[in-house]
Amino acid sequence: MRLGIFAKTFPGIEPAAVLAAVRQAGYETTQFNLACAGLPSMPDAVPAEAVASIRAAAQSTGVSLAALSGTYNMAHPDKAVRDDGLRRLAVVIEAAAALDIPLVTLCTGSRNAADQWAYHPDNAAPAAWFDMAAEMAKALALAEAAGVDLGIEPEQANIVTSARDATRLIAEMGSKHLKIVLDPANLFEHATPDEARAIVAAAIDEAAGHIAMAHAKDRHGDGRFATSGQGIVDFPDFVSRLKAAGFEGSLVTHGLSADEAPGVAAFLRRLL
Repeated sequence: MRLGIFAKTFPGIEPAAVLAAVRQAGYETTQFNLACAGLPSMPDAVPAEAVASIRAAAQSTGVSLAALSGTYNMAHPDKAVRDDGLRRLAVVIEAAAALDIPLVTLCTGSRNAADQWAYHPDNAAPAAWFDMAAEMAKALALAEAAGVDLGIEPEQANIVTSARDATRLIAEMGSKHLKIVLDPANLFEHATPDEARAIVAAAIDEAAGHIAMAHAKDRHGDGRFATSGQGIVDFPDFVSRLKAAGFEGSLVTHGLSADEAPGVAAFLRRLL
């Protein structure tokens, strides 16, 4: 496994400076966001000079680009908003292909029109799944043409809430380009340490063979998110189970401050 971090953990809009901070904090790979190159995360276009700048930064720092963020609300109740998101996703996928980034990460969305990461009671309705799946099929057509994989992350507030939802969607799509990003802290809200461990273990069993990336975020038992190692996620067990499942991808942390990054790198490195 390679140890990584969200590039947006570090401030700046110059790729070389951001990736140098990633390396200095103790990480060898990153989940990149185009905001770190002075662009919108989901831009209308990615200039050739921006691609060249990102590529040069990765080469000069030795930090590999494990994934590129392409999140928009794939279940937004307004089709026009979904259409605009898909148009921008096409731009991100093209940028990923140009940079040899193998994975573009997605958000399966929410019926909450104001926040794609916020719960809405209609998320469990069949119509929400239908809209998201239709969007995913279009996204996969773009990804397949570009030779890039798409990664969906089970989130309690989204349409895909569990590893079982994710494998159901993969089966429905029938595409080898749809993968899972597994974050243990997003698999539950309120739990005891034992309950959290069991939920995460079951998710790894369900998702085995489909996991393209693992995230390292933590959570307190009362539902609040936490920096890795500060909550109730059993990270030694999580990493051990990922290894046993044959996962050899990147373990990428996020939800922490830049000041916390070196300490989290040391904590996770010991587990790897």
